[in-house]
Amino acid sequence: MQLSFEFFPPRTDQGKLNLKQVRQELSAIKPHYFSTTFGAGGTTQEATLETVLDIQANDGVSAAPHLSCIDSEKSKILALLSQYKAAGINRIVALRGDIPSGVRDIGDFHYASELVAFIRHEFNDHFHIEVAAYPEMHPQAKNMNTDIQHFANKMKAGANSAITQYFYNADAYFRFVDDVQKLGIDAPITPGIMPITNHTQLLRFSNMCGSEIPRWIEKRLAVFGDDLESLSAFGLEVVDNLCDQLKSQGVENFHFYTMNKSQPSLQLAKNLL
Repeated sequence: MQLSFEFFPPRTDQGKLNLKQVRQELSAIKPHYFSTTFGAGGTTQEATLETVLDIQANDGVSAAPHLSCIDSEKSKILALLSQYKAAGINRIVALRGDIPSGVRDIGDFHYASELVAFIRHEFNDHFHIEVAAYPEMHPQAKNMNTDIQHFANKMKAGANSAITQYFYNADAYFRFVDDVQKLGIDAPITPGIMPITNHTQLLRFSNMCGSEIPRWIEKRLAVFGDDLESLSAFGLEVVDNLCDQLKSQGVENFHFYTMNKSQPSLQLAKNLL
């Protein structure tokens, strides 16, 4: 079984110290890699580079930087990838990224598949390329069929594997895997796992990314109010059951969206081991 954990680059000195502690705690279970998100338009790109290089040099865990291509130039992407290669990094999470409001010229890349093809052309097989998958459909896709075709284009362009957006309905994941396998794609598709610890935050994230919170979960979360301890206990049970269901049907790899906290991702991961 391979486990991976995702962070966002901290912007404050205290945030950096906190993340170092989180990384240390998660390193104890020997994850396959740590990934770090990448802000569009330069908002967190320098912090991403700093965090990724620190992980690669000090954690004993492979670093996997996210790379968004919207609002970027080929020369800048090439320079950043060359820097990662020089640091010994060999895994990239290649994404299109969000289009900033009001932006018309979105740069040299319009789709993640173009970024994947560019990386393959420039670096051959040096990088293992992860891409995004959306079991419940990308929020900007016209329909599920076109979204699956976009995913297929990324794989055909040279991606090795994929990480899904988080979900709480295992059937959506298995149907997505079945659909892409019918297109002749058998690359690993790792489920992205989002722990439930904050009702308001989860609603905001889900509204942005199109992930569905099942009605029965939403109704129960609303009851807890400010009782974060009970909410977290319920959330742990729900997500633990989801992981068990995925594992029981043959899923071997899991990717955790930590929100820069070691708990409860660490609890969920340990329960899988």
